[in-house]
This record gives sequence, structure tokens and C-alpha cells, in this order.
Amino acid sequence: MSPAAAAASQSASASPEKAGGLTVTASPKPGSRVALELTIPASRSQASYDAAVEKLSRSVKLPGFRKGKVPRPVLLQQIGPLRLRATALEDLVDSAFRDAIAIEPVAAIGRPELSEGFEAVLGRFEPGSPLTITLELDVEPTPKLKATKGLKAEAELINFDAARIDELIEQSRKQLATLVPVDDRAAAAGDTAVLSFSGVFADSGDAITGGSSDAMDVELEEGRMIPGFVEGVIGMAVGDSKTIDCQFPESYPQEEAAGRPARFEISLKDLKTRELPVLDDAFAQQASDKQTLAELRADLETRLKDDAERRTKASRHDALLSALVEELEVELPETLVQQEIRNLIEQTAGQIAQQGMDVKKLFTPDLVRSLMDSSRPEAEQRLRRSMALKALAEAEAISVDDATLDAKINEVSRELSAQGNIDPQRLRQAIADDLLQETLLDWLEANSTITEKVPTTANDDQAEAEPTDPTASDV
Repeated sequence: MSPAAAAASQSASASPEKAGGLTVTASPKPGSRVALELTIPASRSQASYDAAVEKLSRSVKLPGFRKGKVPRPVLLQQIGPLRLRATALEDLVDSAFRDAIAIEPVAAIGRPELSEGFEAVLGRFEPGSPLTITLELDVEPTPKLKATKGLKAEAELINFDAARIDELIEQSRKQLATLVPVDDRAAAAGDTAVLSFSGVFADSGDAITGGSSDAMDVELEEGRMIPGFVEGVIGMAVGDSKTIDCQFPESYPQEEAAGRPARFEISLKDLKTRELPVLDDAFAQQASDKQTLAELRADLETRLKDDAERRTKASRHDALLSALVEELEVELPETLVQQEIRNLIEQTAGQIAQQGMDVKKLFTPDLVRSLMDSSRPEAEQRLRRSMALKALAEAEAISVDDATLDAKINEVSRELSAQGNIDPQRLRQAIADDLLQETLLDWLEANSTITEKVPTTANDDQAEAEPTDPTASDV
């Protein structure tokens, strides 16, 4: 039984409490939910009905009657007894629930639901008679940890790879290269070809949307175009024309093209190759803010080492969090899961909007439903990690002192001073959360055993996959 359910169970076993004639009994439900059984006295159900009549009479306009002065028989005839009873029941349930959680305090989240449904309750609701209803609602879970110390985790060690320095410098040389015409040989890998082409689907002969151009620069590198396209251009001479067969990948973003064969008529109009700059101090000055090539290499080495250290630390923390979650005992309320799913989708929408795309057009109802389904595992994982850290803070009485928090707020405020419109309360809360998480993870690392494993893929591949390349601003 979850802690929330246990608390509710204790409440259910106690004698029901009353206030103003309302009787409330709480019982635990799975999934961090509580059932509140409410017995509403006859006088209260009648009062709610009378209030509904008064409210509706003020809103109904009938010829020959002043507003708010419509006689009850006429009102019943005009709007019908069912609507009156439904309005009375809605108000009765809302007010009874507010009083119920004052009598039987629960950490309610989300709105309560009538266990048998509104229509069923409405069918047996009689103004002036007692009414018993059961409301079910999600409550804040109380996460507990089976253990906090002595956890064992395995983390991936990210080593600094000196070869990355040369790779990044070569990337920068390509970016700064000068394109020069080629007229004495055929197209080769690494060249830039100026092509005119038109494409059709080979299985139907239909033209490919966006599959034609009069003059497009195409870098002859693997992965630049769909499979078969670049390979077909290599070996052509300027002025040559040919037909090449290609295949759209199954994962191609345009649904109508995914997985289908294609045929392109291609003409090579021009050919260029990169003339790379010489690796000297002048190159370093052009590629970065460093004055010499030696300084550039030293700076890249420092930044790559720092990045490897940061990523190793992140890997250790991720492994520790996974181990901590294994010790977590909690039932996730559906209300919190749905809220976290919405947060994830909103983040995705914000990222897409920043790229200049129309979110309203892209986020169709079908896509949103699909995203909600696919985002659920991540949402649950994030909630479990957050609750595990919360439980750790409580179990070990870990907190951030005011002096440390104030110092960090002052530091961040100075960095953000030029932006303006910063909500100080939200800023303080965000910094407090970050500092507490950092403190908790440091505590975990000091009280756990972490073994390091060799990366499953090469370090250079991992570095390229990083969303924020530490050298991007320089080379």
C-alpha cells in the first residue's frame, strides 16, 4: 500500500466526521487516489435546489415578467425540471466537495470525479432528500525510498580524444575553403556539383514534389542526398547527362516518398572543388579569436577536456538517479502524468516554433494524440526521478542554505540584468531547485559506489552527437 493510501486507510477506519450535517469518509484507491464518501443531508439538497431556481430565474427572460421575478411553475415549464435538478446537483457537489476536504484534509490534485458518473447520480437526486455520493480524486503522492546509501551504479566514462582536435580543425578548414572550378577531370567525392535534375517515382512515373531544379549546388558527400544520388553523380564530367535510380529511405519525412524508388534525369552543369586554407597562424585568426595555431589547438584541447569531464559527470549522475529510482516506492497519479506529458509536448512545440515553423499547422489532433502516447514513458521517468530526489532530501534532511542561494541568485541576476522582465520569485525558485538537485546528486555520489564502463561507441561519435558542441563558436 502506498503512503498516500495508508494515510487514507487510517482516515477511513476512524469515525466519520460531520460539519453542517455533512458526513465524510475517506478510503484509499490505487494510483495515489482517494475516495470520499459524502452523505449530504436533505436540508442541504433542498437549499441547493432552491438556489438553482433563484439563479436560473435571474437569467431567464420571459415576456410579461420582470427579470428575476419569473414564478417557479412558469420557470419549470420554460427550462424544464431536468435542467433545474442538474444545475442544483452541480452546485451541490462542488460545495460539498469544498467542505469535505476541510473536514477530511487530503492533498488533492486535479478535479474530483463522481465514481458512478453524473447522469447516474442525477437520476436518483431528489431535492429535499438525503444524498450519498462517492467522489474519487488524485492526491499528492508521498514518495519513499527503500534505501538511500550504498547504492551501486554503472556509468559510462567519456575520455578526452586528442584526435578530435584535428577533426574540428579540418571541419573549420572546409567551412573556410574557397570553391574553385574544375575542368580537367570527372566529379569526385568531396566536390561541389552544380546540377540540373528532375525526378519521378519509378513505381508510378509521377513527378516528385520538390524533386527538380535548374541549378543546385550539391556537395558530393555521403548522406547529403537520398541513397544512390551522390553515387550516380560521381564520375560524371561537366556537360554529361544521365539517368540514375535511387531509393527514398523508409524513414524519409515526406510520407508520400518514404521507401519508394525514384528515377532522376541529371545534367552536370559545373564542377567545383574546395581549396583549403593553409594551417598557419593566419588560419587561426580567421577561424577563431586566437592569434596563433598553437593557441587555437591548446584552447580546443582545454574545451574538449572540459566537455569530456562534464559529460562524464552527467553520465555518473544519470546512473545514480536510475539506481535511486530503483529504490523508490510511489504510485504516480494520472493527473501528474498527464500534466508532465503536456509539459513535454509544449517544450517540443516551443523548439519547433523557434525554428520558424508553424506549430498550429504541424500539431494536428492526430499528431498530438500520438505525441501524448509516445511521451508517456519519458513523462513517468521524469516524475519518478523528481520524486526520488524529493524523497532523498526529506529522508536525509538535505537542503540549500540561504547564504548559498542568495549568492547564486545575485550571480545569475547580474548575468540576466540586460534581459529585464525577470520574475524574481520564479528565478529564486528555479535556482533553488537547481542548487538542491546539484547538492542531492553530490551527496549521492559521496554515498554510493559507481563503476565506470567503456563507451559502447567511439568518443568522437559521441562528441558529434552532443547538442551543444563546445567548439562551435571557434571552428
